[in-house]
Amino acid sequence: MESEKIKKVLDFLDGKGFVYDYYEHPEAPTIAIAKEFWRQDGSKHCKNLFFRNHKGNRHYLVALDCERDLDIHDLEQRLHQGKLSFASPQRMEKYLGITPGSVSPFGLINDEENHVHLFLDENLRKYDLLSFHPNDNRATVVISKAEFARYLQEVGNTFEYIQMY
Repeated sequence: MESEKIKKVLDFLDGKGFVYDYYEHPEAPTIAIAKEFWRQDGSKHCKNLFFRNHKGNRHYLVALDCERDLDIHDLEQRLHQGKLSFASPQRMEKYLGITPGSVSPFGLINDEENHVHLFLDENLRKYDLLSFHPNDNRATVVISKAEFARYLQEVGNTFEYIQMY
């Protein structure tokens, strides 16, 4: 079942010597559906949202604990980036090479111009293992906090941890 999107992520991780776990499962475009297939491996599964600013010239990927809800107006206040709206599927494809339901920080490997800024929930720092789709919602990659930090350095996009709630 390994798609081209998954293959690209795994090839990137393998090529850079990252340590991670990978498993496949049925399509899971929402957190509610994904919960049925997640392994009980101690990792923190993340919710990932892709936004654009009002002018459409800045794009933000936001990763947070999947158990948390996010108020977009509260997020606008915390980020100080002006009015935000969800980015269109066309923008997801252009900047991250992904489609709705598969948003992931692994999409940053497709952002060759490092256009997208990543905001990470400060609370994610307390987990040793994090889980994300590998740009396809039919699989999950589990990666340690240290390896994920190394991944972020490797892709080169700007990022920061912020208190989201």
